[in-house]
Amino acid sequence: MKKRISVSWLLLGWLLTLLAPRPVMAQEQAFSLQQAIQYALQNRPNLKTLRNQEQIDKAKVGEVRAIGLPQVNAGVDISNNFIQQKSIVDFSAFGGGGQLNNFTITQQQLNSGQDIVLTPTYTVPEGMSGPQAITFVQPWTGAAALSASQLLFDGSYLIGLRAASTYTQLSKKSTQQGEIEVAEQVSKAYYSVLVAGEQIKLLDQNLARLDTLLRQTTVMNTNGFVEKLDVDRLKVSYNNLKIDRDKAQRLLVLGEQLLKFQMGFPQTQPILLTDQLNESSLANAKPRINYSSFQYANRIEYSILETQRDLALLQQRNIKSGYWPRLLLNANYGYNGVGNTAGKLLDVKAGANNTTTRNWFDFGVVGVSLQVPIFDGLRKSYQVQQSRIQLENVKLGFEQLQQSIDLQLRQSDVTVENTLSVLQAQRQNLELAEEIARVSRIKYQEGVGSNLEVITAETDLRAAQTSYYSALYDALIAQVDADRATGALLLK
Repeated sequence: MKKRISVSWLLLGWLLTLLAPRPVMAQEQAFSLQQAIQYALQNRPNLKTLRNQEQIDKAKVGEVRAIGLPQVNAGVDISNNFIQQKSIVDFSAFGGGGQLNNFTITQQQLNSGQDIVLTPTYTVPEGMSGPQAITFVQPWTGAAALSASQLLFDGSYLIGLRAASTYTQLSKKSTQQGEIEVAEQVSKAYYSVLVAGEQIKLLDQNLARLDTLLRQTTVMNTNGFVEKLDVDRLKVSYNNLKIDRDKAQRLLVLGEQLLKFQMGFPQTQPILLTDQLNESSLANAKPRINYSSFQYANRIEYSILETQRDLALLQQRNIKSGYWPRLLLNANYGYNGVGNTAGKLLDVKAGANNTTTRNWFDFGVVGVSLQVPIFDGLRKSYQVQQSRIQLENVKLGFEQLQQSIDLQLRQSDVTVENTLSVLQAQRQNLELAEEIARVSRIKYQEGVGSNLEVITAETDLRAAQTSYYSALYDALIAQVDADRATGALLLK
Protein backbone atom coordinates (compact mmCIF):
# COMPACT_ATOMS: atom_id res chain seq x y z
CA MET A 1 0.00 0.00 0.00
CA LYS A 2 2.81 2.38 0.93
CA LYS A 3 4.58 1.62 -2.34
CA ARG A 4 1.44 2.47 -4.31
CA ILE A 5 1.09 5.78 -2.47
CA SER A 6 4.77 6.61 -3.12
CA VAL A 7 4.42 5.81 -6.81
CA SER A 8 1.27 7.94 -7.03
CA TRP A 9 3.03 10.90 -5.46
CA LEU A 10 5.97 10.48 -7.83
CA LEU A 11 3.66 10.42 -10.85
CA LEU A 12 1.82 13.49 -9.57
CA GLY A 13 5.08 15.36 -9.06
CA TRP A 14 6.26 14.39 -12.55
CA LEU A 15 3.02 15.65 -14.12
CA LEU A 16 3.20 18.94 -12.20
CA THR A 17 6.77 19.40 -13.39
CA LEU A 18 5.69 18.94 -17.01
CA LEU A 19 2.70 21.25 -16.68
CA ALA A 20 4.51 23.98 -14.75
CA PRO A 21 5.25 27.13 -16.82
CA ARG A 22 8.87 27.42 -17.84
CA PRO A 23 10.70 30.71 -18.24
CA VAL A 24 10.99 31.84 -21.83
CA MET A 25 14.57 32.45 -22.82
CA ALA A 26 15.15 35.74 -24.55
CA GLN A 27 16.09 35.20 -28.17
CA GLU A 28 19.37 36.66 -29.36
CA GLN A 29 19.00 39.50 -31.82
CA ALA A 30 21.61 39.42 -34.57
CA PHE A 31 23.26 42.57 -35.93
CA SER A 32 25.78 43.31 -38.60
CA LEU A 33 27.75 46.52 -38.17
CA GLN A 34 25.45 48.47 -40.49
CA GLN A 35 22.37 47.02 -38.80
CA ALA A 36 23.77 48.00 -35.41
CA ILE A 37 24.34 51.56 -36.65
CA GLN A 38 20.81 51.79 -38.08
CA TYR A 39 19.37 50.44 -34.84
CA ALA A 40 21.31 53.05 -32.87
CA LEU A 41 20.12 55.85 -35.16
CA GLN A 42 16.54 54.89 -34.35
CA ASN A 43 16.86 54.10 -30.66
CA ARG A 44 19.60 56.20 -29.05
CA PRO A 45 17.87 58.50 -26.51
CA ASN A 46 20.10 61.48 -27.30
CA LEU A 47 19.18 61.26 -30.99
CA LYS A 48 15.50 61.11 -30.06
CA THR A 49 16.07 64.25 -28.01
CA LEU A 50 17.67 65.98 -31.00
CA ARG A 51 14.76 65.00 -33.24
CA ASN A 52 12.34 66.33 -30.63
CA GLN A 53 14.29 69.58 -30.71
CA GLU A 54 13.75 69.67 -34.49
CA GLN A 55 10.00 69.54 -33.88
CA ILE A 56 10.31 72.30 -31.30
CA ASP A 57 12.18 74.49 -33.77
CA LYS A 58 9.56 73.84 -36.44
CA ALA A 59 6.90 74.96 -33.98
CA LYS A 60 8.94 78.11 -33.33
CA VAL A 61 8.70 78.95 -37.04
CA GLY A 62 4.92 78.82 -36.71
CA GLU A 63 5.17 80.96 -33.58
CA VAL A 64 7.08 83.66 -35.47
CA ARG A 65 4.71 83.43 -38.43
CA ALA A 66 1.74 83.95 -36.10
CA ILE A 67 2.99 87.45 -35.27
CA GLY A 68 2.04 88.57 -38.78
CA LEU A 69 -1.48 87.10 -38.61
CA PRO A 70 -4.53 88.94 -37.20
CA GLN A 71 -4.57 89.12 -33.42
CA VAL A 72 -8.11 89.02 -32.01
CA ASN A 73 -8.98 89.36 -28.32
CA ALA A 74 -12.17 89.70 -26.31
CA GLY A 75 -12.58 91.00 -22.79
CA VAL A 76 -15.23 91.79 -20.18
CA ASP A 77 -14.66 94.16 -17.26
CA ILE A 78 -16.96 94.93 -14.32
CA SER A 79 -15.91 97.50 -11.71
CA ASN A 80 -17.35 98.71 -8.41
CA ASN A 81 -16.37 102.33 -7.87
CA PHE A 82 -16.77 102.19 -4.10
CA ILE A 83 -14.95 105.55 -3.88
CA GLN A 84 -16.06 107.56 -6.88
CA GLN A 85 -13.55 109.83 -8.50
CA LYS A 86 -14.56 113.51 -8.33
CA SER A 87 -13.80 116.54 -10.48
CA ILE A 88 -13.83 120.25 -9.59
CA VAL A 89 -16.40 122.22 -11.63
CA ASP A 90 -17.36 125.92 -11.31
CA PHE A 91 -20.95 126.12 -12.55
CA SER A 92 -20.91 129.90 -12.46
CA ALA A 93 -18.60 129.82 -15.44
CA PHE A 94 -21.43 128.18 -17.39
CA GLY A 95 -24.11 130.62 -16.22
CA GLY A 96 -25.37 128.43 -13.44
CA GLY A 97 -24.33 126.85 -10.32
CA GLY A 98 -27.36 127.56 -8.10
CA GLN A 99 -30.90 126.29 -7.93
CA LEU A 100 -33.37 127.42 -10.61
CA ASN A 101 -36.09 129.69 -9.20
CA ASN A 102 -39.74 129.33 -10.15
CA PHE A 103 -40.93 131.40 -13.07
CA THR A 104 -43.49 134.13 -12.13
CA ILE A 105 -46.13 135.36 -14.67
CA THR A 106 -48.34 138.28 -13.67
CA GLN A 107 -51.97 138.84 -14.71
CA GLN A 108 -50.94 142.05 -16.43
CA GLN A 109 -48.54 140.10 -18.70
CA LEU A 110 -51.34 137.74 -19.57
CA ASN A 111 -53.76 140.52 -20.42
CA SER A 112 -51.26 142.44 -22.58
CA GLY A 113 -51.51 139.92 -25.42
CA GLN A 114 -47.78 140.14 -26.05
CA ASP A 115 -45.21 137.35 -26.02
CA ILE A 116 -44.03 136.58 -22.56
CA VAL A 117 -40.25 136.17 -22.17
CA LEU A 118 -39.23 133.94 -19.29
CA THR A 119 -35.84 134.75 -17.84
CA PRO A 120 -34.37 132.09 -15.55
CA THR A 121 -33.07 133.21 -12.21
CA TYR A 122 -30.96 131.22 -9.79
CA THR A 123 -30.50 131.21 -6.10
CA VAL A 124 -27.18 129.87 -4.85
CA PRO A 125 -27.61 128.07 -1.55
CA GLU A 126 -25.37 129.16 1.22
CA GLY A 127 -21.98 127.34 1.11
CA MET A 128 -22.33 126.20 -2.52
CA SER A 129 -21.05 129.19 -4.41
CA GLY A 130 -17.85 128.86 -6.48
CA PRO A 131 -16.21 125.61 -7.72
CA GLN A 132 -17.83 122.37 -6.61
CA ALA A 133 -16.53 118.75 -6.40
CA ILE A 134 -18.85 116.48 -8.34
CA THR A 135 -18.59 112.96 -9.83
CA PHE A 136 -19.35 111.79 -13.33
CA VAL A 137 -18.90 108.11 -12.46
CA GLN A 138 -21.67 105.67 -11.66
CA PRO A 139 -21.21 103.29 -8.68
CA TRP A 140 -21.02 100.32 -11.06
CA THR A 141 -19.49 100.31 -14.54
CA GLY A 142 -18.83 97.58 -17.07
CA ALA A 143 -17.25 97.05 -20.45
CA ALA A 144 -17.34 94.27 -23.04
CA ALA A 145 -15.19 94.67 -26.13
CA LEU A 146 -13.69 92.80 -29.07
CA SER A 147 -10.31 94.06 -30.31
CA ALA A 148 -8.32 93.11 -33.39
CA SER A 149 -4.95 94.15 -34.76
CA GLN A 150 -3.07 93.35 -37.95
CA LEU A 151 0.60 93.93 -38.58
CA LEU A 152 0.87 95.72 -41.93
CA PHE A 153 4.62 96.27 -42.05
CA ASP A 154 7.53 95.40 -39.79
CA GLY A 155 11.01 94.81 -41.20
CA SER A 156 12.11 92.70 -38.25
CA TYR A 157 9.13 90.38 -38.78
CA LEU A 158 10.16 89.51 -42.34
CA ILE A 159 13.75 88.90 -41.28
CA GLY A 160 12.53 86.90 -38.29
CA LEU A 161 10.69 84.52 -40.61
CA ARG A 162 13.89 83.83 -42.55
CA ALA A 163 15.89 83.44 -39.35
CA ALA A 164 13.39 80.94 -37.93
CA SER A 165 13.55 78.88 -41.11
CA THR A 166 17.36 78.97 -41.05
CA TYR A 167 17.33 77.90 -37.41
CA THR A 168 15.40 74.76 -38.33
CA GLN A 169 18.19 73.93 -40.79
CA LEU A 170 20.70 74.31 -37.97
CA SER A 171 18.62 71.97 -35.84
CA LYS A 172 18.58 69.34 -38.59
CA LYS A 173 22.34 69.60 -39.02
CA SER A 174 22.83 69.22 -35.28
CA THR A 175 20.83 65.99 -35.46
CA GLN A 176 22.98 64.84 -38.38
CA GLN A 177 26.12 65.59 -36.38
CA GLY A 178 24.73 63.53 -33.51
CA GLU A 179 24.04 60.64 -35.89
CA ILE A 180 27.62 60.72 -37.17
CA GLU A 181 28.96 60.64 -33.62
CA VAL A 182 26.71 57.70 -32.77
CA ALA A 183 27.83 55.82 -35.90
CA GLU A 184 31.45 56.34 -34.88
CA GLN A 185 30.82 55.17 -31.31
CA VAL A 186 28.88 52.09 -32.42
CA SER A 187 31.54 51.13 -34.99
CA LYS A 188 34.35 51.27 -32.46
CA ALA A 189 32.35 49.38 -29.82
CA TYR A 190 31.33 46.75 -32.42
CA TYR A 191 34.94 46.14 -33.47
CA SER A 192 35.99 45.96 -29.82
CA VAL A 193 33.51 43.14 -29.17
CA LEU A 194 34.66 41.28 -32.29
CA VAL A 195 38.29 41.48 -31.17
CA ALA A 196 37.41 40.25 -27.68
CA GLY A 197 35.43 37.37 -29.17
CA GLU A 198 38.28 36.31 -31.46
CA GLN A 199 40.75 36.47 -28.60
CA ILE A 200 38.55 34.15 -26.53
CA LYS A 201 38.36 31.70 -29.44
CA LEU A 202 42.14 31.65 -29.67
CA LEU A 203 42.49 31.26 -25.91
CA ASP A 204 40.08 28.32 -26.01
CA GLN A 205 42.14 26.70 -28.76
CA ASN A 206 45.33 27.30 -26.81
CA LEU A 207 43.75 25.88 -23.66
CA ALA A 208 42.60 22.76 -25.49
CA ARG A 209 46.02 22.29 -27.06
CA LEU A 210 47.83 22.86 -23.75
CA ASP A 211 45.42 20.57 -21.91
CA THR A 212 46.17 17.78 -24.37
CA LEU A 213 49.88 18.36 -23.95
CA LEU A 214 49.51 18.38 -20.16
CA ARG A 215 47.67 15.04 -20.20
CA GLN A 216 50.29 13.50 -22.47
CA THR A 217 53.11 14.81 -20.28
CA THR A 218 51.40 13.49 -17.14
CA VAL A 219 51.22 10.01 -18.70
CA MET A 220 54.85 10.25 -19.75
CA ASN A 221 55.79 11.25 -16.20
CA THR A 222 53.86 8.30 -14.80
CA ASN A 223 55.79 6.01 -17.14
CA GLY A 224 59.06 7.63 -16.11
CA PHE A 225 59.91 9.30 -19.42
CA VAL A 226 59.79 12.92 -18.16
CA GLU A 227 60.33 14.64 -14.85
CA LYS A 228 57.56 15.95 -12.63
CA LEU A 229 59.06 19.40 -13.14
CA ASP A 230 57.92 19.29 -16.77
CA VAL A 231 54.36 18.54 -15.63
CA ASP A 232 54.45 21.40 -13.11
CA ARG A 233 55.66 23.85 -15.75
CA LEU A 234 52.78 22.93 -18.02
CA LYS A 235 50.31 23.27 -15.14
CA VAL A 236 51.59 26.77 -14.38
CA SER A 237 51.29 27.72 -18.04
CA TYR A 238 47.81 26.18 -18.22
CA ASN A 239 46.62 28.02 -15.10
CA ASN A 240 47.96 31.35 -16.37
CA LEU A 241 46.23 30.79 -19.69
CA LYS A 242 42.97 29.98 -17.93
CA ILE A 243 43.24 33.22 -15.93
CA ASP A 244 43.79 35.15 -19.16
CA ARG A 245 40.74 33.46 -20.64
CA ASP A 246 38.54 34.44 -17.67
CA LYS A 247 39.76 38.04 -17.89
CA ALA A 248 39.03 38.10 -21.62
CA GLN A 249 35.52 36.77 -21.00
CA ARG A 250 34.80 39.54 -18.51
CA LEU A 251 36.13 42.12 -20.95
CA LEU A 252 33.89 40.65 -23.65
CA VAL A 253 30.83 41.05 -21.43
CA LEU A 254 31.84 44.62 -20.63
CA GLY A 255 32.37 45.33 -24.33
CA GLU A 256 28.92 43.98 -25.17
CA GLN A 257 27.40 46.17 -22.48
CA LEU A 258 29.15 49.21 -23.94
CA LEU A 259 27.94 48.30 -27.44
CA LYS A 260 24.36 47.93 -26.18
CA PHE A 261 24.62 51.34 -24.54
CA GLN A 262 25.94 52.95 -27.73
CA MET A 263 23.10 51.32 -29.69
CA GLY A 264 20.36 52.14 -27.20
CA PHE A 265 19.77 48.38 -26.89
CA PRO A 266 18.35 46.88 -23.66
CA GLN A 267 21.12 45.63 -21.39
CA THR A 268 19.05 42.63 -20.28
CA GLN A 269 18.63 41.21 -23.80
CA PRO A 270 21.31 39.05 -25.48
CA ILE A 271 22.94 40.26 -28.67
CA LEU A 272 24.72 38.44 -31.49
CA LEU A 273 27.23 40.02 -33.88
CA THR A 274 27.21 38.56 -37.39
CA ASP A 275 30.21 40.35 -38.92
CA GLN A 276 33.56 38.57 -38.92
CA LEU A 277 36.78 40.22 -37.87
CA ASN A 278 39.18 39.97 -40.82
CA GLU A 279 41.31 42.05 -43.12
CA SER A 280 38.93 42.01 -46.08
CA SER A 281 37.36 45.31 -45.09
CA LEU A 282 40.83 46.89 -45.19
CA ALA A 283 41.64 45.74 -48.72
CA ASN A 284 40.92 49.18 -50.21
CA ALA A 285 42.17 51.22 -47.30
CA LYS A 286 45.00 52.78 -49.35
CA PRO A 287 45.05 55.36 -50.70
CA ARG A 288 42.38 56.84 -48.42
CA ILE A 289 42.27 60.59 -49.00
CA ASN A 290 42.30 62.52 -52.25
CA TYR A 291 43.22 66.02 -51.09
CA SER A 292 42.60 67.60 -54.50
CA SER A 293 38.93 66.57 -54.59
CA PHE A 294 38.16 66.92 -50.88
CA GLN A 295 35.68 69.65 -49.96
CA TYR A 296 35.34 71.12 -46.48
CA ALA A 297 31.57 71.19 -46.90
CA ASN A 298 31.62 67.38 -46.65
CA ARG A 299 32.20 67.80 -42.93
CA ILE A 300 29.04 68.43 -40.93
CA GLU A 301 30.93 70.80 -38.63
CA TYR A 302 31.69 73.05 -41.61
CA SER A 303 28.07 72.96 -42.75
CA ILE A 304 26.89 73.89 -39.24
CA LEU A 305 29.30 76.83 -39.20
CA GLU A 306 27.90 78.02 -42.54
CA THR A 307 24.40 78.04 -41.08
CA GLN A 308 25.63 79.90 -38.00
CA ARG A 309 27.13 82.51 -40.33
CA ASP A 310 23.77 82.90 -42.08
CA LEU A 311 22.07 83.38 -38.72
CA ALA A 312 24.63 86.01 -37.72
CA LEU A 313 24.00 87.92 -40.97
CA LEU A 314 20.25 87.79 -40.40
CA GLN A 315 20.74 89.01 -36.84
CA GLN A 316 22.68 92.01 -38.14
CA ARG A 317 19.94 92.78 -40.67
CA ASN A 318 17.33 92.42 -37.95
CA ILE A 319 19.08 95.02 -35.82
CA LYS A 320 19.29 97.45 -38.74
CA SER A 321 15.60 96.91 -39.51
CA GLY A 322 14.87 98.45 -36.12
CA TYR A 323 15.34 101.85 -37.81
CA TRP A 324 12.40 101.17 -40.14
CA PRO A 325 8.85 102.29 -39.30
CA ARG A 326 6.23 99.89 -38.01
CA LEU A 327 2.64 100.03 -39.26
CA LEU A 328 -0.35 98.37 -37.59
CA LEU A 329 -4.10 98.30 -38.18
CA ASN A 330 -6.29 98.35 -35.06
CA ALA A 331 -10.03 97.90 -34.58
CA ASN A 332 -12.24 97.79 -31.48
CA TYR A 333 -15.95 97.22 -30.99
CA GLY A 334 -17.81 96.82 -27.74
CA TYR A 335 -20.24 98.09 -25.11
CA ASN A 336 -19.92 100.26 -22.00
CA GLY A 337 -22.45 99.88 -19.20
CA VAL A 338 -23.38 101.73 -16.00
CA GLY A 339 -25.65 101.13 -13.03
CA ASN A 340 -26.33 102.25 -9.49
CA THR A 341 -26.12 98.65 -8.32
CA ALA A 342 -24.58 95.44 -9.59
CA GLY A 343 -28.04 94.08 -10.34
CA LYS A 344 -28.94 97.07 -12.50
CA LEU A 345 -25.60 96.84 -14.28
CA LEU A 346 -26.11 93.17 -15.07
CA ASP A 347 -29.68 93.83 -16.18
CA VAL A 348 -28.39 94.51 -19.66
CA LYS A 349 -30.41 96.82 -21.85
CA ALA A 350 -28.16 97.50 -24.77
CA GLY A 351 -28.56 99.75 -27.73
CA ALA A 352 -27.03 102.48 -29.80
CA ASN A 353 -29.51 105.28 -29.03
CA ASN A 354 -29.09 107.44 -25.96
CA THR A 355 -32.33 106.85 -24.12
CA THR A 356 -32.99 106.57 -20.44
CA THR A 357 -34.13 102.97 -20.91
CA ARG A 358 -30.62 101.86 -21.95
CA ASN A 359 -27.74 101.11 -19.61
CA TRP A 360 -25.28 99.59 -22.13
CA PHE A 361 -24.12 101.58 -25.18
CA ASP A 362 -22.00 100.33 -28.04
CA PHE A 363 -18.90 101.94 -29.53
CA GLY A 364 -16.50 101.20 -32.41
CA VAL A 365 -13.02 102.37 -33.36
CA VAL A 366 -10.85 101.68 -36.43
CA GLY A 367 -7.40 103.17 -36.76
CA VAL A 368 -3.90 102.87 -38.11
CA SER A 369 -0.83 103.12 -35.91
CA LEU A 370 2.51 104.21 -37.34
CA GLN A 371 5.56 103.92 -35.12
CA VAL A 372 8.71 105.66 -36.34
CA PRO A 373 11.91 105.21 -34.31
CA ILE A 374 13.82 108.47 -34.05
CA PHE A 375 16.48 108.16 -31.36
CA ASP A 376 17.25 105.27 -29.02
CA GLY A 377 20.41 106.51 -27.37
CA LEU A 378 22.57 104.75 -30.02
CA ARG A 379 21.50 101.35 -28.66
CA LYS A 380 21.06 99.78 -32.09
CA SER A 381 24.34 101.28 -33.25
CA TYR A 382 26.18 99.42 -30.51
CA GLN A 383 24.24 96.26 -31.33
CA VAL A 384 25.37 96.52 -34.97
CA GLN A 385 28.97 96.84 -33.78
CA GLN A 386 28.56 93.67 -31.72
CA SER A 387 27.07 91.78 -34.67
CA ARG A 388 29.98 92.80 -36.89
CA ILE A 389 32.45 91.44 -34.36
CA GLN A 390 30.43 88.23 -34.10
CA LEU A 391 30.59 87.83 -37.88
CA GLU A 392 34.33 88.34 -37.73
CA ASN A 393 34.52 85.59 -35.10
CA VAL A 394 32.57 83.28 -37.41
CA LYS A 395 35.06 83.96 -40.21
CA LEU A 396 37.90 83.15 -37.83
CA GLY A 397 36.01 79.98 -36.90
CA PHE A 398 36.09 78.95 -40.57
CA GLU A 399 39.85 79.40 -40.67
CA GLN A 400 40.32 77.45 -37.45
CA LEU A 401 38.06 74.63 -38.62
CA GLN A 402 39.78 74.37 -41.99
CA GLN A 403 43.16 74.09 -40.30
CA SER A 404 41.79 71.50 -37.90
CA ILE A 405 40.29 69.44 -40.75
CA ASP A 406 43.56 69.60 -42.70
CA LEU A 407 45.41 68.30 -39.65
CA GLN A 408 42.85 65.53 -39.06
CA LEU A 409 43.08 64.41 -42.68
CA ARG A 410 46.85 64.12 -42.59
CA GLN A 411 46.82 62.46 -39.19
CA SER A 412 44.25 59.96 -40.42
CA ASP A 413 46.24 59.25 -43.54
CA VAL A 414 49.43 58.62 -41.57
CA THR A 415 47.61 56.57 -38.92
CA VAL A 416 45.99 54.32 -41.52
CA GLU A 417 49.30 53.77 -43.26
CA ASN A 418 51.06 53.00 -39.97
CA THR A 419 48.39 50.63 -38.70
CA LEU A 420 48.32 48.72 -41.99
CA SER A 421 52.09 48.41 -41.90
CA VAL A 422 51.98 47.14 -38.31
CA LEU A 423 49.16 44.76 -39.19
CA GLN A 424 51.16 43.25 -42.03
CA ALA A 425 54.17 42.74 -39.76
CA GLN A 426 52.06 41.23 -36.98
CA ARG A 427 50.42 38.85 -39.44
CA GLN A 428 53.86 37.60 -40.48
CA ASN A 429 54.87 37.28 -36.82
CA LEU A 430 51.72 35.27 -36.11
CA GLU A 431 52.42 32.90 -38.98
CA LEU A 432 55.98 32.40 -37.74
CA ALA A 433 54.85 31.88 -34.13
CA GLU A 434 52.28 29.29 -35.23
CA GLU A 435 54.92 27.40 -37.18
CA ILE A 436 57.41 27.53 -34.30
CA ALA A 437 54.80 26.25 -31.83
CA ARG A 438 53.81 23.44 -34.22
CA VAL A 439 57.40 22.31 -34.70
CA SER A 440 58.13 22.54 -30.95
CA ARG A 441 55.20 20.27 -30.12
CA ILE A 442 56.28 17.72 -32.73
CA LYS A 443 59.85 17.72 -31.45
CA TYR A 444 58.68 17.28 -27.86
CA GLN A 445 56.33 14.43 -28.76
CA GLU A 446 59.15 12.70 -30.66
CA GLY A 447 61.50 13.14 -27.72
CA VAL A 448 63.96 15.47 -29.42
CA GLY A 449 62.65 18.71 -27.89
CA SER A 450 62.34 20.04 -24.37
CA ASN A 451 59.26 20.86 -22.37
CA LEU A 452 60.57 24.36 -21.78
CA GLU A 453 60.86 24.92 -25.52
CA VAL A 454 57.18 24.04 -25.98
CA ILE A 455 56.07 26.36 -23.19
CA THR A 456 58.15 29.22 -24.58
CA ALA A 457 56.72 28.67 -28.07
CA GLU A 458 53.16 28.63 -26.73
CA THR A 459 53.78 31.83 -24.78
CA ASP A 460 55.21 33.52 -27.87
CA LEU A 461 52.23 32.32 -29.90
CA ARG A 462 49.76 33.85 -27.45
CA ALA A 463 51.66 37.13 -27.54
CA ALA A 464 51.69 37.07 -31.36
CA GLN A 465 47.96 36.36 -31.47
CA THR A 466 47.23 39.22 -29.08
CA SER A 467 49.46 41.60 -31.03
CA TYR A 468 47.87 40.62 -34.34
CA TYR A 469 44.29 41.22 -33.25
CA SER A 470 45.30 44.40 -31.48
CA ALA A 471 46.88 45.61 -34.74
CA LEU A 472 43.78 44.57 -36.68
CA TYR A 473 41.57 46.48 -34.25
CA ASP A 474 43.80 49.56 -34.52
CA ALA A 475 43.61 49.40 -38.32
CA LEU A 476 39.82 49.16 -38.26
CA ILE A 477 39.54 52.07 -35.80
CA ALA A 478 41.92 54.11 -37.96
CA GLN A 479 39.60 53.47 -40.90
CA VAL A 480 36.62 54.71 -38.87
CA ASP A 481 38.55 57.84 -37.89
CA ALA A 482 39.53 58.43 -41.52
CA ASP A 483 35.91 58.12 -42.63
CA ARG A 484 34.95 60.62 -39.94
CA ALA A 485 37.69 63.00 -41.06
CA THR A 486 36.55 62.91 -44.71
CA GLY A 487 32.85 63.17 -43.81
CA ALA A 488 32.06 59.77 -45.33
CA LEU A 489 31.21 57.81 -42.18
CA LEU A 490 27.46 57.64 -42.82
CA LEU A 491 27.72 57.68 -46.62
CA LYS A 492 28.80 54.04 -46.91
